[in-house]
Amino acid sequence: MIRRLLPAVLLVALSGCGFHLRERITVPTQFGAVRVVSVDRYSPLAESLAQSLERGGANVARDGSEGAVLDILAEQWGDTPISVDQLGRSQEFSLRYAVIFELRRADGTVVVPRQTIELARDYVSNPVSSIGTEGEREILARELRREMAASVLRRIDAVFKAGVATGSGSQPAAAAPGSTGG
Repeated sequence: MIRRLLPAVLLVALSGCGFHLRERITVPTQFGAVRVVSVDRYSPLAESLAQSLERGGANVARDGSEGAVLDILAEQWGDTPISVDQLGRSQEFSLRYAVIFELRRADGTVVVPRQTIELARDYVSNPVSSIGTEGEREILARELRREMAASVLRRIDAVFKAGVATGSGSQPAAAAPGSTGG
């Protein structure tokens, strides 16, 4: 009896707390191809955004062809010490990643105005034994890039869902950024 009621109780509890899965990211179809451009020609974030758009079915232009432009205007990384030991050596850092972007139509009109997203993660660095510290930082950097790509696509999606960029009559196409809810 309890085994049968437990799933129902859990389902009611989850729906009551406001938890729900995130919807798919939408990309407008009226733009045609979308080109991802970055100040850094070899930007891992630009490549990740292009892959996420492609996985979602968007037409991604890899060359200088016409189409909408998702422009990564700036990417900035920073390590800030947040705690020190008794000798003044940094033990804990905050890894910060900030990106400025905008989305323009092929004719240059701004669809999603310039926006900044900043993400941060804290990590511990033993000043005496630094084995593994760089590895941990690199893992965090990859994770922040993945989260940043999803955040940029969610910002664009929010503009289109609000009807600001697409108007009331157009239907966007679904695109999955490669991440789940949040």
